[in-house]
Amino acid sequence: MSPGPRRRAGPSTRRPPVVVVGMGRLGGALALALQAKRWPVRIHSRTAAGRQRAEALGLKAASPADLKRARVVLLCVPDASVPSVAQALSTTLPRTAALVHTAGALPLDALGTTRGRTRGSFHPLCAVSSPHDSLAGSTVAVSTPSRALRDVLRRMAADAGLRVIEVPEAHRAAYHAGAVLSAGGLVSLADAAVAALGASGIPPADALAALLPLMHSALRGLETRGLAGGLTGPIVRGDSGVVAAHLEALPADVAPLYRLLSLGEPPGAAAASECAGGRHAGLGAGLLYRQ
Repeated sequence: MSPGPRRRAGPSTRRPPVVVVGMGRLGGALALALQAKRWPVRIHSRTAAGRQRAEALGLKAASPADLKRARVVLLCVPDASVPSVAQALSTTLPRTAALVHTAGALPLDALGTTRGRTRGSFHPLCAVSSPHDSLAGSTVAVSTPSRALRDVLRRMAADAGLRVIEVPEAHRAAYHAGAVLSAGGLVSLADAAVAALGASGIPPADALAALLPLMHSALRGLETRGLAGGLTGPIVRGDSGVVAAHLEALPADVAPLYRLLSLGEPPGAAAASECAGGRHAGLGAGLLYRQ
């Protein structure tokens, strides 16, 4: 019995040639994740050190022929370098190659405005400290006006184990600010908490070692029960005496942050509280609003 006619690969199965530009941590992690799923990936690095790192990871350098065959070119370079790298590549890449940056804050116009060039962004929401870091389980923000490129980027994300969210270009700054708050802001918050423990005489190293497990447990509660359900502490309980003591004891540069974060409780926190008289019931008139 002869086999039936071979079906042509459709958009859901096709893996077009990809060139990753830049051999830093993110570039290496993306290239390894895609290569593991049999994407035809090549590395384009302007430095000998970058090419050596690629070789050490088992990644192949892009030849001139590879650049001409490329259909997706991922720019994994510093944000400030994106416009110049995109401009330099535009003179050598075929028009059929889409330029995609991996910067959270940059608009698509950072890739240039060459007519006929498809553009996009692919910004993984994860802190990559090594090319060997797994991206699986994280989210990637995708933006492109091209339906065909969007399908390819979604396939890339799925193969790398990334969940996709789409970010409208007009709201990119707000998206990136939220991402920064959740990562860098969390580190700044930890620094303020260490300073608060320091006011009680606890050394910074001991303070951080004590606080990290507490922060981990708060994140687990947030993941399990959501914003309102994961909130704990004296604000939820309406314990005005404890809050007043906190504001009195905190260093002058930390107290305003405590007050601001307390006022910014997630909607629904009052419902989880034993106090039924409002969002900050029992905290005393103007306690949290006092400057």
